[in-house]
Amino acid sequence: MNKQRHSSRWLQYEMRGEKLAPPNVFRTRLVRSGGLCGIIIGVSLAIGVLGYHYIGGLSSWVDCIYNASMILGGMGPVDPLTTDAGKLFASGYALFSGVTLLTSVGVLLAPVLHRLLHHFHVDAEQ
Repeated sequence: MNKQRHSSRWLQYEMRGEKLAPPNVFRTRLVRSGGLCGIIIGVSLAIGVLGYHYIGGLSSWVDCIYNASMILGGMGPVDPLTTDAGKLFASGYALFSGVTLLTSVGVLLAPVLHRLLHHFHVDAEQ
């Protein structure tokens, strides 16, 4: 039943009273978390590229991906935007990107932190 529970849910973790998951289960969790993180970042980058192109008025797709990547990575804007709609999009995208960065780091580190805490049997109440 325990094996079925691990395979039935995508990111299922063992409970406090259960044994530590075997290394192959842990590696699978890492790969799945990395894939989910890649999907989150890819979708966020696509939103930024399309927004910079259609709302921000940047004509070059290379400039669009460059601006979206810099904002998503936390570096800041590159090209100045001239329209109010473009500026509003850039503001919203910057806030969205900050949340996306924190979310993807959390998704990526969740299996490692869970395994570490489960290994040392740390209770959430303590």
